[in-house]
Amino acid sequence: QVQLVESGGGLVQAGGSLRLSCGASGIIFSTKTMGWYRQLPGKQREMVARITSSGSTNYADSVKGRFTISRDNAKNTMYLQMNSLKPEDTATYYCMMYTLWGTEGSWGQGTQVTVTS
Repeated sequence: QVQLVESGGGLVQAGGSLRLSCGASGIIFSTKTMGWYRQLPGKQREMVARITSSGSTNYADSVKGRFTISRDNAKNTMYLQMNSLKPEDTATYYCMMYTLWGTEGSWGQGTQVTVTS
């Protein structure tokens, strides 16, 4: 079965950095397109970044230039490096695996990121 586990969330000051990790099991990780989503307080869940099996990336406009998505296939792990954090980045961040058909698939349980002013 597919299991996705996020880690690395926490409390950080504005302007600081944080690195999230998503460990995957039960899948052939290297073949999957993966993504990071977040849900801001009172808002709909939104895509933050995604990365294909070949390493191609896409970012939401709100995080371009500040966040970097990457993956280490040998470790079955995806990362989100978050720099220049802002209070509006405060959210629950989720790891997501796309299906073979390009639709949203499995989700992790989420990790909380809180950015203080």
